[in-house]
Amino acid sequence: MKIILLIEDNDEIRENTAEILELTGYTVLTAENGKIGVEKALATQPDLVICDIMMPVLDGYGVLHIFNKNPQLSGVPFIFLTAKTERMDFRKGMELGADDYLTKPFAESELLSAIEGRLNRFQNLKPDYDLRQDGLNQFLDDARQAGNLASLSADRKSHPVRRKQFIYTEGDEPTRLYFLKSGKVKTVRTTADGKELITGLYQAGEFFGYLALLENTDYSDSGVALEDSELVYIPDDDFKQLLLANTDVSQQFIRLLAGRVSEREQQLVGMAYNSLRRRVADVLLRLHEQQVAELSGVSADELPGLIQLSRDDLASVVGTATESLIRILSEFKHDSLIELVGSGIRVLQADKLRRANW
Repeated sequence: MKIILLIEDNDEIRENTAEILELTGYTVLTAENGKIGVEKALATQPDLVICDIMMPVLDGYGVLHIFNKNPQLSGVPFIFLTAKTERMDFRKGMELGADDYLTKPFAESELLSAIEGRLNRFQNLKPDYDLRQDGLNQFLDDARQAGNLASLSADRKSHPVRRKQFIYTEGDEPTRLYFLKSGKVKTVRTTADGKELITGLYQAGEFFGYLALLENTDYSDSGVALEDSELVYIPDDDFKQLLLANTDVSQQFIRLLAGRVSEREQQLVGMAYNSLRRRVADVLLRLHEQQVAELSGVSADELPGLIQLSRDDLASVVGTATESLIRILSEFKHDSLIELVGSGIRVLQADKLRRANW
């Protein structure tokens, strides 16, 4: 029996809609705001989400953003339920990765048709491919079958790259999508005076180099291996076939990538408005929490892993001088918020770092 999560702050609409879905044979979880909805989704993963946009505590856009960023929830079909009909609202939702819209008031047949259509279209594609194992091949095989493609990345052999080796350079024309099978990679943008800003950090199981392919432009940054790594190349033509041959395959693939756009936006906003201490804390928390995705059932506050990133690279992520970064790290260490172990950093009190108002 399919599980549907209904997030709606209007009591009458929530209760009536839940009753319709239950009578149809679905198991329904309900939540009166986005925060409770996310909590329920983490406790019991739904097969589909119906979510209002305008809600207290956490709105629908925030809920979808969390779903896109969380490996446990990414890929769950998502339908927005809204009374707003302005074009910009639809566009924002689709850019974030929404699968469909229902405009209130809606007929029962519209609701059930939208749900059935989404569930049927996603039945061949799973949201939980383990890309660190054999998930890439599974995903491409499923995508090829769903898209009826005759050939998709037949050559999937790994290509080794050495530490500090450039994978592509700013200004190059993109020819392929990159999948990081093992190791770590950074993407950097260099200013006119030679300063680096790290625009992305990637670890095993992630794709990178896709924005230039999607925009059909030259690379706006460079890709560099942070350590000895293995890459899988997916040619540009195969990537475009994957996106264009079947809209469901396209949406499923983009869900794997969407979190990076929001992450970069948050980085730029933070650099513009936050204090240096806040920016350093946010970067440490983001790197700390990335490790949680690799360890099922371990909370961020319990995770003992080290953040292995050079001080220069960490400063480039924050957007500050290395000397300023080291000063802030020393202050955090003095306050017992972090521990410095050789070149590594261990976050000791994630909650205090997260809640501190600097």
